[in-house]
Amino acid sequence: MTERQKPAGESRAADVLHRMRMDIINCELRPGEKLRFEALRSRYTVSFSTLREALSRLAAERLVVAEDQRGFIVAPVSIEDLNDLTDTRVLIENEMLRRAIRNGDDDWEANILASFHRMDKMQKRLGRDYYLSEEWSAVHSAFHASLVSAARSPTLTELRHKLFERAHRYRRMSSQFRKKWRKKDVEHKMIVDAALSRNEELALRLIERHIRETSENVIEHAGHLFPQSTTQLHAPPNEAAE
Repeated sequence: MTERQKPAGESRAADVLHRMRMDIINCELRPGEKLRFEALRSRYTVSFSTLREALSRLAAERLVVAEDQRGFIVAPVSIEDLNDLTDTRVLIENEMLRRAIRNGDDDWEANILASFHRMDKMQKRLGRDYYLSEEWSAVHSAFHASLVSAARSPTLTELRHKLFERAHRYRRMSSQFRKKWRKKDVEHKMIVDAALSRNEELALRLIERHIRETSENVIEHAGHLFPQSTTQLHAPPNEAAE
């Protein structure tokens, strides 16, 4: 069923869910913020029942927290959560990339190259502040999805997508305070080359380092937004660069 074929109420609910999700990911709705129904109804122009359905879905994605008898809040951020999220992403990303390298065909390779080319061109077009662009974020997400698209696991794909979106909220927090971005184009090209040459060991090591360095940058540039914690950011098991 296409969006045009869906009942109006169903399409409206999906639209509100998407808008709320993006507002949380982009920190328009800030971590820990109380989600008051009257304010939300005014913001999204929808009924209470539609809002409650969207909030329940977002709670299942761990972007919203339901408080007993007290409504909902935007899921808080913490170093503990970032550590756990990072470790889980590494596990799933590595497993999916391993499967994709073993299963990938010519179409998989072509899709990776096309996705990388689009991302690289957009980065050059947008200039030094490309990482603040939601358009670039969407292309960046598509590139990373292309790397693991041959994993042949719908369940892992769904889990990976949800974790990637949760991590994007942390990346957006970091981007608001950093002065410049690291040379991710070089990192991305190294990952592409390793994957297409079927160098599984190197590709997995590079993708893990890529994910963990992103988390380290979040702590460096946005750590002041987090509650005080004694937990340190995990160090990667192998920091040697190739």
